[in-house]
Amino acid sequence: MNDMIELNKSVTGGGVWIGLQRTSVNKWQWSSGDPELYLNWGSGQTNGSDCGYMSNGKCYNCSCSTLLPFICNNMSTGLVLVNQMKNWRDAQSYCRQNHIDLVSVRNQNESQQIQKFISDRQLSGSWVWIGLFRDSWQWSDQSDSSFRYWRSDQPNNNGGNENCAVIRPKDQGQWHDFSCNNQFPFVCHEDKLILIKENRTWPEALRYCRQHHVDLVSVHSVKIQRRVMNVVKEASTAEVWLGLRHSRILGIWYWVSGDTVCYQNWASGNGSDCENTGRSGAVQSGGVWISLPETDKLNFICSRYQE
Repeated sequence: MNDMIELNKSVTGGGVWIGLQRTSVNKWQWSSGDPELYLNWGSGQTNGSDCGYMSNGKCYNCSCSTLLPFICNNMSTGLVLVNQMKNWRDAQSYCRQNHIDLVSVRNQNESQQIQKFISDRQLSGSWVWIGLFRDSWQWSDQSDSSFRYWRSDQPNNNGGNENCAVIRPKDQGQWHDFSCNNQFPFVCHEDKLILIKENRTWPEALRYCRQHHVDLVSVHSVKIQRRVMNVVKEASTAEVWLGLRHSRILGIWYWVSGDTVCYQNWASGNGSDCENTGRSGAVQSGGVWISLPETDKLNFICSRYQE
């Protein structure tokens, strides 16, 4: 939504193309952008509804306009049950405004944890929204962003060929679907992060980024972490260098931008080792950070903008 607010400030007129297009693939995905790798479907899920809920540990789908309680993720407290009756989109907006997002169920362990969480609150057998939805819209940069800002009556696919998305400033920037043959102004962007598919030590990666771009990437927020997760999928090494460094003298981790580490996403057992050898921070394909010797040779992510 922050991106949408900034975009609204820079556009005028009747409509402006954005990089969202309908495809022939109607796929299930998580609101958080996590890859859909595990779905424990209940029986009889053959209807065309596009939003997912959980009941008795199984995933089901129903109309997105159904009013249900829902579960959010929170960075500090973990799972949060919101016992308010909302449709799926309103539940998603609530979680994003007040917590992080609707909960993802990425493996059997998480499925069991969420089912226990529901049972402990005496809602066994109830229908509860989770962050599972299906649509055929994809971003032209191939990002996993699940953010949607459609007007309430959109997308309506009027005429059967409205396969491209336009923002309408007169509708507070809400989105409409239009035929891709229409002509509108459009907005381009340059990725703020770039993956360098060269294997270098951490000091070599730092020097490269500062010579050719701005710096090794610093991850200060969930928003930047999500961008990093999108970029790291294309890496040719299992880990990728971040601009994260450990000071043996001060005993702290810090970003090369000069900031200490506030937002954290360490893997278990990482982030506290203070060995004599230089340690630097990297990100794994799943998004968690790990501590590695600075002499390891990895791909790395450069930032293209000055913070």
